[in-house]
Amino acid sequence: MRTWFGTAVCMTIAICGSTVVGIETASGDPRNTLDWRRVATTADRARLRGWRGAWVDALAQVDPQETRRDPVLFDPDRSLVDPLPPEGKYRCRTYKLGAHAGVGPTFTMSGWFACRIGTSDDDGESVVSLVKLDGSQRPVGTIFADTNARAVFLGTMELGDEKRPMRYGRDANRDMAGLIERIGAKRWRVVLPYPKFESVLDVVELVPAD
Repeated sequence: MRTWFGTAVCMTIAICGSTVVGIETASGDPRNTLDWRRVATTADRARLRGWRGAWVDALAQVDPQETRRDPVLFDPDRSLVDPLPPEGKYRCRTYKLGAHAGVGPTFTMSGWFACRIGTSDDDGESVVSLVKLDGSQRPVGTIFADTNARAVFLGTMELGDEKRPMRYGRDANRDMAGLIERIGAKRWRVVLPYPKFESVLDVVELVPAD
């Protein structure tokens, strides 16, 4: 299968929706850029810098028996070369680790959803979309190349029956920032440190549907 780390300028990820979230750079230029640091808000840059702290804080609250069931998925340092999934049909599910502000469950796992990664061309840029076909919480955003073992996701949360995502950077409570990592053969995760609500760390698992 083709991979996208070496060819894509940016990649768009839309979970449970096919629309592309608007993103602006710090200068107000809405065009995409190779450098995610020019796009990310100050708060999201801080969240991404604190990814390891989020893992530590979250795992400290979780019953070790939960994470022992899948030690690869919950290994903070698991990050293989070539982090971006190729286009195709996928299944995805979300794990929420730790309780935000100490309130609520410390470990939850969603069911599997049908997801799809497709590609399109936008003014010479290869744009890759990930669509989750149902669900009430739908992250929508863009993936930026970072290192040969990690990419960066920036986006917003689309909720309920909303038809269009909010522009990234307009509402800090909707903004999302995460890391895309390959953790095995045909297996990926999106790590979202310190989400605004419910958990301390979210991990979205991605595997091919076939």
